[in-house]
Amino acid sequence: MFFDAVVVFAKKDSMDCLFCRIAKREIPADIVFENERVLAFRDIQPQAPVHLLIIPKRHIAGLNDITKADDQLLGEMLNVARELAKKEGVSTDGYRVAINCGANAGQAVAHLHYHVLGGRKFTWPPG
Repeated sequence: MFFDAVVVFAKKDSMDCLFCRIAKREIPADIVFENERVLAFRDIQPQAPVHLLIIPKRHIAGLNDITKADDQLLGEMLNVARELAKKEGVSTDGYRVAINCGANAGQAVAHLHYHVLGGRKFTWPPG
């Protein structure tokens, strides 16, 4: 399965982390937003017409690895999601923000990231 191979590659440290390497510009990406703490780019395997990934530039392996000290960063990432949804033209009709935590939930890269998906109708429950 694709997810298992990527999680093994990404591991929990930042040495080989795919998203850390994108943040350092070692791997190209279609970047749509950047500031000192947050980076957003288009997913290379989009699941909707709009599929963006929002990451902290600092390596955090996943949701289970956040601390109270990350509250401001996580809120900032949600604000970036809202602004990008507006910029991408999906804020009026609706969009989804998702975090996958762990392999069984579909987390493919061990670096915390928000998926911003829009441009089509979604069903519930997901996947």
